[in-house]
Amino acid sequence: MGRVTATQITPAAGPALPPAAGGQPLIVGLDLSLTSTGIAGHGWTDHLRTKTRGDARLDYLLTGIATFIRAADLVVMEGPSYGHAALAGHEDLAGLRVLVRRYCWRHQIPYAVIPPSSLKMYATGRGNATKGEVRSAVADRYGIHTEGAARYDEADAYVAMAAGMDWAGHQLAAVPERNAKALAGCAWPEAVAA
Repeated sequence: MGRVTATQITPAAGPALPPAAGGQPLIVGLDLSLTSTGIAGHGWTDHLRTKTRGDARLDYLLTGIATFIRAADLVVMEGPSYGHAALAGHEDLAGLRVLVRRYCWRHQIPYAVIPPSSLKMYATGRGNATKGEVRSAVADRYGIHTEGAARYDEADAYVAMAAGMDWAGHQLAAVPERNAKALAGCAWPEAVAA
């Protein structure tokens, strides 16, 4: 599959991702975390968990994430939560985001960033929804039931992916207009797969 440059397609151009073999582009959602990263694609969720620290942890997470995104047409990751009170690991989490962005850039994979409040708004219609409300919205709207310790991380990743599918013109399920307004608050790529 060929790639295009930023001067060829812009977000204002509307849906730009071509359908992949299954009729839809491969869009992967990520909820990046140092201890439990949620990952999702159309119809599935997964996660990476680790208790390692430092550079070994970043290497483990990036290597695992790369196995999910290496063939993606678009990666949509949840952005940072600047209001989050716990700053432990802040530098490493910011580093993980940069490593994932750098991986995407090196491999010419377009990526988008969805702020936490926009992710919650897209899922529930409220930018301050709880993790449980987001998880319930994913189950109700898409029929995806996330379970276990990473259930909230996987649900957030699924919403990121679903927002990306909507932006690309492949909406997975009807979303109220109020929810869809959240797409305007995201940083969408200027270059996408051809």
